[in-house]
Amino acid sequence: MKYRKLGNSDLEVSVITFGAWAAGGWMWGSTDRNDAVEAIKAAYDNGVTSIDTAPIYGQGTSEDIVGEAIKGLPRDRIQILTKFGLRWDIAQGEPHGHSVDNSGRPIDIYKFAGRDSVIHECEQSLKLLGTDYIDLYQIHWPDPTTPIDETFEAVERLIEQGKVRYAGVCNYNADQMEEAERTLPLVSNQIPFSMVRREIEEETVPYCVVHNKAILAYSPLHRGLLTGKIHPGYVFQEGDHRPTLREFQPEFIEKTNRMLEKIKPIAESKNATLSQLVLAWTIERAGITVALAGARNAQQAIENAGAADVNLSQEEKAFIDELVSAF
Repeated sequence: MKYRKLGNSDLEVSVITFGAWAAGGWMWGSTDRNDAVEAIKAAYDNGVTSIDTAPIYGQGTSEDIVGEAIKGLPRDRIQILTKFGLRWDIAQGEPHGHSVDNSGRPIDIYKFAGRDSVIHECEQSLKLLGTDYIDLYQIHWPDPTTPIDETFEAVERLIEQGKVRYAGVCNYNADQMEEAERTLPLVSNQIPFSMVRREIEEETVPYCVVHNKAILAYSPLHRGLLTGKIHPGYVFQEGDHRPTLREFQPEFIEKTNRMLEKIKPIAESKNATLSQLVLAWTIERAGITVALAGARNAQQAIENAGAADVNLSQEEKAFIDELVSAF
């Protein structure tokens, strides 16, 4: 495993970070708690020391599972990355959409990061995670109803109290990051990035490179599309959100798989899976610090961790870059 520091902080994280969204079951067609716990433990045993979660993932389920999985492990060797700013239990802020919880009950989600809400969410996360501090606390989505300085003054207070080590953002553009930094230094931005979704390279990546901010790439496998295992007619579990997405329609799947077929020989030459090759390419892309990869079981977690050991030559990277640009 390789490790990199987030920005100019002393927080060192594994380049493959465990993404615990699917572990919470929500929007992924349920979860098996024991499998999820074993997946996190297997990831840790294979050098993945960083775990990214959020309260909204299963409405507390993901954080609770992470807390169970890390119990008994050395806390100072684990980096817990969680979030705030999406509420389903109060109707405040900007509506973020309708969904259903893991029991099938309808819920309304709001982007809200008011001062008291941030502090309340932190306390709840600490309890569920079974820890007394969070290594990286990230706002999940911009909240246009709350001044940015109010939000980050609350995070600053949590840092002063020792409940949070560092502040980060998710889904912020360069201007929003700049505004937040007038109140509190940020170390990272967690944003979607993959071979088939690279719009952040236009503005946000250059900003983060110039200002020494880490980029945590989420959905680097594009929610499973880039594993090569998805094909037209693929049957998803009930409750899985992916069939409604544009990228999971037959034409897009076929186009993606044609690209994957062209890079498959590189993976085979390294005794690697397509997923490992895609993750290896991601963490070598300019400006990308880590790739978040989810796993439903121990086997998937071990495979994801192995991506850090896949080394690409300059020629191989150039070949893949050309295909990705053409895509």
